[in-house]
Amino acid sequence: MIQSTSEQSTDTQTKPWDRDSIQALFDLPLMDLIYQAQTVHRANHKPNTVQLSSLLSIKTGACPEDCKYCPQSARYKTGLKTERLMPLDKIVAAATEAKANGAERFCMGAAWRTPKDSDIEEVSEAIAAVKALGLETCATLGMLKPEQAEKLADAGLEYYNHNLDTSPEFYGEIISTRTYDDRLETLENVREAGMKVCCGGIVGMGETKTDRVGLIEALANLEPYPESVPINNLVKVAGTPLGELEDIDPFDFVRMVAVARITMPKSYVRLSAGREEMNDQLQTMCFMAGANSVFYGDQLLTCNNASVEHDRELFAKLGINAS
Repeated sequence: MIQSTSEQSTDTQTKPWDRDSIQALFDLPLMDLIYQAQTVHRANHKPNTVQLSSLLSIKTGACPEDCKYCPQSARYKTGLKTERLMPLDKIVAAATEAKANGAERFCMGAAWRTPKDSDIEEVSEAIAAVKALGLETCATLGMLKPEQAEKLADAGLEYYNHNLDTSPEFYGEIISTRTYDDRLETLENVREAGMKVCCGGIVGMGETKTDRVGLIEALANLEPYPESVPINNLVKVAGTPLGELEDIDPFDFVRMVAVARITMPKSYVRLSAGREEMNDQLQTMCFMAGANSVFYGDQLLTCNNASVEHDRELFAKLGINAS
């Protein structure tokens, strides 16, 4: 839930992050903002170290939701092939490959609005099998009931991803099939079950700069704020309502990373969707701004991702250790 009290458990201030304070960060000269973000980063994390997570779509397409950015929605014609829940042996094989390539965390994503109890049982088997490989486990399966969250936690799930996507004010322009409060309720169920939260958003969906402030406010004032904060740059897919939008200014993306780092100092701030379109210079600026995690592997759910080989080359050039 979002705090409404006068105390906030961040490491940089003792009151909730209000919009004026967050806006002031966004308004800083870019070099000053990056300097402040890197200072916060080094006070809370190992420098020159990036955590690697791998993401696999274990059930693809036919989602009843109407998220305007998503090719997996059954409402849009994107040419995506619908696939049922992946067999356990294939999930384990993908996790084994991800670990061999250096991934530390393995996330399983399924295009459901709300999973059935039988789905939870099958995914729980996969979670236990992936955990047995020595990987951290993460899943994103849609909205969860309290008892479903508890079953996933009992199976060994460590992180649950459920993004807020954007500000509360802009949210209705992007999604109508579930509310902001629905998302917050699932996050609360995840916390109550004892799991860690992976929660971030998407930029480049036609939102205003004020909406980016609103998203950071919502994330930073979760109690506690998320352990992982994925920052996604919209991947424009033909056939979705957002498929023809213009790209945002790359420096605006860097600012988003930096403000996330400052307001959520102990979180993993993760470069997520859209990284394939980022050049090395932009990614380097994001690392300077406090990003310390990436989704790793050639595929990110249904979209292409930066290749493993290219990531290794970039990390070597920058002297970054991958973990």
